[in-house]
Amino acid sequence: MTGRFIPLADDYLVSPQIGPDEIAAAKALGVTLIINNRPDGEELGQPRGADIEAAAKAAGLSYAAIPVRGMAIGPAEITALAEALSAQEGKVLAFCRSGTRSTVLRAYLRARDGASADEIIEEAADAGYNIAGQKGALIALGARR
Repeated sequence: MTGRFIPLADDYLVSPQIGPDEIAAAKALGVTLIINNRPDGEELGQPRGADIEAAAKAAGLSYAAIPVRGMAIGPAEITALAEALSAQEGKVLAFCRSGTRSTVLRAYLRARDGASADEIIEEAADAGYNIAGQKGALIALGARR
């Protein structure tokens, strides 16, 4: 496992910003879907989403853009992630600037779908992401079920 692609689960990896040149490494790990959680133009020199999408599609991978600005994750982003994952087989690689937004977005979806806040926070911590500050939101999302 490459150190840039961090497993949250057997079938879900997160990563800091990737470039088109890293698509082959993701595919070699069994990734079949790339999810871009980073808006274009967030940082000078950042690879364009369209370039990553083109590389993913050229490699035979699916691609979804679900940009998250800051930590502004709402129902639209959670639903978009659920839809992207609904017909997915194989591993997913979601990326943003550091991997945190991708981790939190998945955490919110898992909470909405019934996973416990503590379980979600532990999963993220095991991957090196501290999302304990999201516990209230995770509990609230779980309560809406």
